[in-house]
Amino acid sequence: MTAISKVRETAALPASDEQKPLPGQNLPRLSSGEQVRLYVRRLVFDGYLTAGQKVPQDAIAEALGVSRIPVREALIVLEREGWVTMIPHRGAFVNALDENSVRDHYELYGMFYGFAVRRAVERQGADLAQRLKPIQEQIHKEKDADRLHELTLSFHRTVIDAARSPRLKTVVRQMTDIVPGNFFELVPGADALERDGTAAIVAAIERGYSEIAEREYGTMLRRQGDLVVGLFREKGLLDAEPAAESAG
Repeated sequence: MTAISKVRETAALPASDEQKPLPGQNLPRLSSGEQVRLYVRRLVFDGYLTAGQKVPQDAIAEALGVSRIPVREALIVLEREGWVTMIPHRGAFVNALDENSVRDHYELYGMFYGFAVRRAVERQGADLAQRLKPIQEQIHKEKDADRLHELTLSFHRTVIDAARSPRLKTVVRQMTDIVPGNFFELVPGADALERDGTAAIVAAIERGYSEIAEREYGTMLRRQGDLVVGLFREKGLLDAEPAAESAG
């Protein structure tokens, strides 16, 4: 029995999925733990593992050619991120994602990059606009999802570098996206939001309006969160009802 078959059998996949390629077979070169994290998230995202199912740790280890150690390490991180629940002596089980948590994720992204761009404008001024404008112009006309992803990362990195804050660089290394893969390939409409959002951010920077640039960054990422919520709801990845807000 192949490794892919073991994953499918353990996850009790529908017969109709028997010929469907298992996602994550061509993962980028990552550490073993990061590779497992991405792989499990893709299994959930693409419906190979659903809420309540046990994560088939042995089959995943064999499919990726790693030991059980990075699988266990990855599951510990995935539990912190809310993807799974670890139950002693039973294993890890897939969680349904919470809509409020998804929205909060992108709200926090917006706050982080908004703060970074405000600091960058204050510390770099017109030079920041000159560095970001060529990237934004390429984003505006780029149609290829992979290239658009690279350009967007370059835009964000330029903002972080311009902020001249080692602390911000440390924080950004700890941030991971909820969507396991190329955001613009997997989330319909995200490319248009990125083009409009980066254009508004650069326009504010050119005028020296750090607070407006901060606000536009937050708006762009909040709207991306709306798209992700819609996509996750369509794929059945969210709880039926978002968790109630705490009183007081």
